[in-house]
Parts: sequence; structure tokens; C-alpha cells
Amino acid sequence: MSSHRQRLSPPEAKKVPFLMEIFGDKRLDNYHWLRDAGRDPDVQRYLELENKYTESIMSETNGYEFALFNELKARFKEDDISVPVRVGSHYYYQRRYLSKDYVQYCRRFIPNNEAPPSVYDIMPTGPDDPPEEVIIDEEVIKYTNSLENYRITAFKVSPNNKLVAFRENCGTVCVIDSETGAPAEKPIQGCLEFEWAGDEAFLYTRRNAIAGPQVWFHKLGEEQVRVEEVRLFADHIAVYELEEGLPKITTYCLPPVGEPLKTLQGGRTVDIFKSELCISRIHGIRDSQFSSSILRICFYTMRMPFSAYDYDMNTGISVLKKKETILGGFDESNYVTESKRAYASDGEEIPISIVYRKNRVKLDGSDSLLLFGYGSYGFGPSRHSNCIASRLTILDRGIIFAIAHVRGGDEKGKQWHENGKLLNKRNTFTDFIACAEYLIKSNYCSEDNLCIEGGSAGGMLIGAVLNMRPELFKVAVADVPSVDVLTTILFYPRKRDLEEWGDPRMEQFYFYIKSYSPVDNVKAQNYPNILVRTAYQELWSILIDKLVPFYGPAKFVAKLREMKTDDNLLLLKCRSDGGHRQMPGSVGRLRQQQQDAFKYTFILKALNMIHAP
Repeated sequence: MSSHRQRLSPPEAKKVPFLMEIFGDKRLDNYHWLRDAGRDPDVQRYLELENKYTESIMSETNGYEFALFNELKARFKEDDISVPVRVGSHYYYQRRYLSKDYVQYCRRFIPNNEAPPSVYDIMPTGPDDPPEEVIIDEEVIKYTNSLENYRITAFKVSPNNKLVAFRENCGTVCVIDSETGAPAEKPIQGCLEFEWAGDEAFLYTRRNAIAGPQVWFHKLGEEQVRVEEVRLFADHIAVYELEEGLPKITTYCLPPVGEPLKTLQGGRTVDIFKSELCISRIHGIRDSQFSSSILRICFYTMRMPFSAYDYDMNTGISVLKKKETILGGFDESNYVTESKRAYASDGEEIPISIVYRKNRVKLDGSDSLLLFGYGSYGFGPSRHSNCIASRLTILDRGIIFAIAHVRGGDEKGKQWHENGKLLNKRNTFTDFIACAEYLIKSNYCSEDNLCIEGGSAGGMLIGAVLNMRPELFKVAVADVPSVDVLTTILFYPRKRDLEEWGDPRMEQFYFYIKSYSPVDNVKAQNYPNILVRTAYQELWSILIDKLVPFYGPAKFVAKLREMKTDDNLLLLKCRSDGGHRQMPGSVGRLRQQQQDAFKYTFILKALNMIHAP
């Protein structure tokens, strides 16, 4: 398991004083030069030294990491398809092969497609049924165009089944003929979301660096700005809500055509979620058809794998269409979920979702626990955390997993977001600390075995609480973290950041952001074991408005190396691919499993839990 290779010494970044002054406040940044990767070759050299140091430290557990990777792979079926989605005369689905990191987008014709859809419908796959048609093969596109990393992040079919629109991981939406695969329109750059609005037109959103997100209506050859989108069924309306962080879907019948909709009354609540306390993620009506009474609901929970139901809004009958198969003897009844509440200093209740494996934990304070958090932009952490299959590696080793639903997310409604942004942003961090203290006090873990994790804005959360209460934690993982908040916004004041954090060109916001910006608050104290992961491609992403540049995490690590007073691990892993898409669920399955294996190996190493998997 150990290679006994001689460890390298931690790299020391050179110091080049850079003085910034605003509102009479002077800040000295010795690592501002890391921004200048295009002209300073020392940036690349420093990042390579950090990677080599990380490799030397983790080389002792290379065999263990590889075993974890194989364990993660072994939980997935070799050959599997997604739950089929009916669009008119065809079923559409994705086919995956475990040996490949790419997806095929396929369809099958429905012989008797005049019949109305039913929750009992099953896609015909017999030898005498219509054959499978492969519309798009990601692997073919990757190698045909010599692309290092290629992924389709959205795939949608026109109502008449003649066109397919799909979004690539670079944000480009392409439209092709579903039968021939030939392009039907010029690609549209920089798209976020899109939805068909008829057979030859669709709505899409595009982020504008100054004006923020905009909604566009695109008809072949034409464009015009739109500002609203309403989504209804022909005879129903489905309302998706969150109550105390838990999902609720209610369906209502619409009045006959020509009569006004005066109020929503007498709705029927979908009861699929009754037995589950902790829903990790739900996709409400994404794959449902306007003219149908069938509502497609896909979700996964803290202990259940991805599941898809068809729900008849007329009868209230729900039918399970597919539940993801997890190999390796997985039985969801072996896992326990709990929903708890921590209290913030202002008395606010902070929900905590918890999952662990029966008979693997003692709940006496001696167990290890991984606490995940996000809490920004009105997004809950469930948008960035993986389903249970990726967590079994730690759950089966007796590590408890928990999510802190801190303010700044959407778990308790719009006000929950408002109370964790702008001049209330510190609530996000103090809420997370309150959750950590609650878990320790309730004997789920102790300071000696509490691990924390977050990515992007959640990485800023991790950086902030490390500065505020480092003694609470044993291990911290920050993925593509936004840790150089103050300087980044001052140099690149993007609308979405100004709306979320505030404008530091205004004195009140400047000093408030400075009070928590992780890079600006590193000090001489002991810190826990820390892994920071980012990517070279983030250098260019700041120029095209793509979230977090790589040099923020690099500066954070360099300053920690300079200031911290402990001998705990501090590793920076900087990839040459992936960009901000290192976030969970944003890369291919094999690559995600490799990243998870590395992360879990680091956590287990820091907890001194490395043993034969």
C-alpha cells in the first residue's frame, strides 16, 4: 500500500508585494502575481510544484485510492439505460457503458402511439419491436473533433420529434435533425437553460456580464428578447414547493378553456415522498408533456438511489418507472436518515439532514462525520451533492454524512436566501458552525473526527469557517472555492456577484466582505488537514464569466502555508482540465469516481482510517 517514496517539502510561493488601498484601508497581497499566468512563467512552475508535492504525499496511498476507484465503479451496472421519456411517437433515453465515460442518446419508435399515455406504459424492447436508434454518441463527437473533454449537459426533443436541441458542456446549444443528425441551425453560444416552445422555436437563457441572465426566444433565423416564462399543462398545473427544506408537489385541475383561473383550491398533494425525511434532489416536471395528464417526477434521497415515477394527475396513481441499480449488495434499508435542527445565535432553526449505515456507527461521539454545505445564490447544497451511490464508500466505513441547510440557500423559501446574502452573508458561516457544534454536542462526532466539504461558493463557506473556528474540524475539502472574494469582485465586478455579496466599491460592503473573505482572514493559528482542488482552465473562465478563477484557491493555499502554525496536511491539486466543472455531477462518471476516490482517500488518510477496502 505504501511506496515509501521520500516526501517532498511543501512548496513556498514567492512574495511580490502588491498594495491595494480603498476607503483608507491598505491591503498587502504578496500573492497577487498568481493572477498573471499569461506573462509570468513562475505561476505555472508554482502550480506544478504544488501538484508534485500533493502527488508525493498521496503516493503513499496510491494503491488504496485505486482500490476505492474500483469500488466506486463496481457499484454501477456495466450496461444500463436511463428511464425512458415519451415524446409523442418515440421513447428517448440515455445508454451508458461502465467501460466508457461517455453517453449515447437513443430513441425507440412506439408502434401504437395514438393511444394516450398511461402510467403503466413500458417501452417495447422485444426482438419484433422497432429497433434502437442512436441519435448522438458523445464519444464519436469527442474523437471526431479532437476534444479533450466533451459532455452533453441537456438534451431535449421538439414536440414533433423532428429536431433535437442539446447543450454542450461549453454552453453551446446545437440543433440537429433527429433522423439524419445533420445540423438544422447555427449553434448558439453561451446558453444556460433552454426549452422548446413549439416545433421550430425554443426559449433559452443567456448570462450577460452587465445585465445578468436574460431570456431569449429563438425561432430558426430569428431572435428576440423575452422576459417571462409560464409553464402549464393543458388541463392541470403542478406546483413544486419547499417546506422546511423538504419537497412538496401539489397538482391542481384547471378550469375549462375560456373560463378564468380565479384561485388554486382543492389541489392534490403527491405522496411519493411521505416515507423519506431527507430528499437530496428533485426534478419536478422537466420531462412531462404539456398535453398529457402524466407528471414525471425524478428524485433521489439521502438513502435512496435515483428514482423515477409517473404520476397521473387525474387519479393520483403513481407508478415507479425506474430505480437506479446500485451493485455490491446495496440495500437501502441498511441506511438510516434523520432530520435535525441546530439553533443559530439569533435563534433561527437550521435544518440538518443526516444519513448513516446501521450497525456501523456507535453515535457516542467516536464516529467520523462529513458535513457538507453550500448556502448561496438561493441554491441549497443538494444541487451540488451526489446521490447515495457515491457516498457508500464512506457510509460503509462507518462515516456519517450530513448536509447543513444554512441560510443563503432556498430550503426555507426566498427569505432564507435573503437572510444569507449581502450584509447578512455571515449568517451562512455562523449557521454552519452552529450545525457543527450541534453534531458534536449530540455525539454524532467530535472535533477529532469532524470533516467538512464544500465547492464553489460552498468552498468560500469552508474557507470562512476554517478561519473563524479551525479547532472544530479535523479535515476540510474545498473544491474550486471562491476564496479571494474581495479582490475578485473589485477587479471583476460581475452583476451576479454584486447582487449576492454586495459592491465593495461602496464602503459598507467593502469592510463587510473583507470581514469574511477567506484569503483576507488567514492568520497565524492551527488549521486542520486541508485539500483544495481547482483547475488551470479557470484562468480563462474569468474572461467569459464562468465563476471561479484558479488563482484564488492558489493564493489561499500559499497564504496558509505562510501563516499556519501546525504540521497538518495542506494540499493543492490543480487539474489541467475540467474548469469549474469539477463540481459533483458536472463531469463524466468515471472522472467523477476518480475525483471521489482521491477525495475519500485524503479524508481517510487524515482520519488515520486507511485499511484494506
